[in-house]
Amino acid sequence: MSGEGQTADRADVVVVGSGIVGLGSAYAAVRRGMRVIVVDRTDGPIGATVRNFGHLCIGAQAGDARRYADASRDLWLRLARDAGFWLRESGTLVAARHPDEIAVLDEAARDGGIRMLDADELLRLAPLRAEGLLGGAHIETDLQTDPRTAAAAIVRHLAALGVEFRFRTAVTAIRGRRGGSSRVETTRGAIEADAVVVAVNHDIDQLLPEIAERVGVVRCALDMMRAAVTVGHPLAAPLLTGWSLVRYGRFADSASAAILRERLHAERPDLAALDLNQMYTQLPDGTLIIGDSHATAVAPAPFQPEAAFTAFLAEAQALFDMPAPRVLERWQGVYAKGPKDFLIERGEEGVLVLAATTGIGMTTGLGLAEENLAAAFGWASAMEGTS
Repeated sequence: MSGEGQTADRADVVVVGSGIVGLGSAYAAVRRGMRVIVVDRTDGPIGATVRNFGHLCIGAQAGDARRYADASRDLWLRLARDAGFWLRESGTLVAARHPDEIAVLDEAARDGGIRMLDADELLRLAPLRAEGLLGGAHIETDLQTDPRTAAAAIVRHLAALGVEFRFRTAVTAIRGRRGGSSRVETTRGAIEADAVVVAVNHDIDQLLPEIAERVGVVRCALDMMRAAVTVGHPLAAPLLTGWSLVRYGRFADSASAAILRERLHAERPDLAALDLNQMYTQLPDGTLIIGDSHATAVAPAPFQPEAAFTAFLAEAQALFDMPAPRVLERWQGVYAKGPKDFLIERGEEGVLVLAATTGIGMTTGLGLAEENLAAAFGWASAMEGTS
């Protein structure tokens, strides 16, 4: 057991959590020549960082989220090159099947970075049913990766750079410095550090409950599936629909999106009740990730309603020109959700708490960590430094 009287290990930076924000924090620190220890109670990234579409939806963000997403894009490209995992500069396709969806895309496209597509061009890029398809758009800056392989590759790369990972190790307490070092108490002993980054996503309520309660961080559980499909040609990029346009910041706050939302909810209250984001990504092996629904609570029920999966499959078959998919996997993802897009808290001196408190952690997490660690600890930019 650890205690105040024991001799502690020493690091420049301790990162609590090995999800994408934690990995981004470790990457930011090690590139500046610091000794970094990452502590996680699991044996590797198993949370929201691997339970997602692998869709890095940069061009659909607005405000701070867009700034973090743009920074993340550069870091994702660098990490994919250096760590050797699959990533493609695919952009994102959006399928429009109603004039109000075209109106939302047209409005957003005025700011650049989005190219409108007619139905014929979209059909060349995505194996969709032609019936009812009006056209769509291509969001040019977006990326796609396979989250299951990317996260593990980043861990290996950071370890090769000198980051020490202490998996299967729980943090029990964090004490900010008072004129000295911060102290992280763990189930395998204490660690002294100049800086501590807490990046535990929704589990902030277990480690620092007073922050979670004050800020209003809860959990959002989502249902997803992966299916084998038979299509005429591969999907050239991740695919969004009208349900996606009422979720992402660049689209969702527009006047045209309000009209779209009203129609979708009136026509399909069953899908609205699922809080649907109807979107798809195709992995290199040809399988299709399909989803997703959303349910928010402090502790969401682990029981997944079959109605959600039935709806996913029905909507996929209505959109794509293909026979019925063969389901390979179903899963529940969980991420932190709060009243703002991000949780950025300076706790006790030397302690920084970070989380993406909406469903855009993979898109923004690397940039969120890079920018806020530099600001909190007075670090110079390392965007041009060694990788």
